[in-house]
Amino acid sequence: MTDHQDVSSGYVFPPRLRDGYKAFMSGRFPQEQHRFEELSGSGQSPEVMVIGCCDSRVSPEVIFDARPGEVFVVRNVANMVPPFETQGVFHGTSAALEFAVQALRVKHIVVLGHGRCGGVRAFADDSAPLSPGDFIGQWMTLIKPAAERAGPRGQTPLGDYVEKLALISIAQSLDNLMTFPCVSTLVSRGKLQLHGAYFDVTTGVLAIRDPHTGLFTPAEPEARARVSLFRAEAV
Repeated sequence: MTDHQDVSSGYVFPPRLRDGYKAFMSGRFPQEQHRFEELSGSGQSPEVMVIGCCDSRVSPEVIFDARPGEVFVVRNVANMVPPFETQGVFHGTSAALEFAVQALRVKHIVVLGHGRCGGVRAFADDSAPLSPGDFIGQWMTLIKPAAERAGPRGQTPLGDYVEKLALISIAQSLDNLMTFPCVSTLVSRGKLQLHGAYFDVTTGVLAIRDPHTGLFTPAEPEARARVSLFRAEAV
């Protein structure tokens, strides 16, 4: 059948995506067609890489109002960066990082965490595997060093502990980035900067991590009245 649908077989392309594409072609694409044409000919040259979470509520392109070609994005469960190694299996993010740094020559890498992260909560709550493969559980073992830095949960409510762990995990990922020779070399030469940021889904507040103090403070001054300072202990 036409229109990418075959009702008899039960196949229907998601209507929301079809409607969204139609809106894109009638709205944004005509406005940015020249930009797309340039990118198709010259290739991409973004200055910023964002390592974000798969969470559907936290889209870096939306949060930063990015145009096509401006931000190189890799997303995984809980926006984590594995440490440098060549023998294991956690290479999806490492491959994207290698391409961004070595081929695209990005100038900034942002680890973008967020509030109410399901991956972090699954680790903190010691949730049962969702499948025999336990892929999420195995991936989330990468957060163990951050959990050690966070210390025992004690009497802390689970929600508060999850937020604390999410913040410390950002710092841990920044440390892991520095285990990659290509990253540490460029950072030491002043050609690459690393950043930590945290997006609060409820308020829309973006907090940026101070690399010297470990404090997360709102990016926009007017947001300070709505939220208190975030702090990642043991950073």
